[in-house]
Amino acid sequence: MTATDPHDKEPRGRDSFSRAVKTHRDRDRRARHEGERPLARNLALAGSLGWLIVLPALAGAALGRALDHRFGGGVTFTAASLACGVAWGMYMAWQRMKEA
Repeated sequence: MTATDPHDKEPRGRDSFSRAVKTHRDRDRRARHEGERPLARNLALAGSLGWLIVLPALAGAALGRALDHRFGGGVTFTAASLACGVAWGMYMAWQRMKEA
């Protein structure tokens, strides 16, 4: 249920909104203090994010292909493993972006 606790002073949505505003303000201050990242660093980050998504997808496709060959499942295992690989890669890319 999404109902708020009647004993809370502020609804829960406000708490998460306040944290988001504080995080944005802190990032803005840090960016003004440190300056913008160099172009080469941004390009390196974009390249690493691409590899973080592509490599797990390829590994999933290869694993699925091997399972399909072994068990004769058509493309069932390939499609499922590819989807899992892409999902895992997106998760890793998301985590990497949170660090940057």
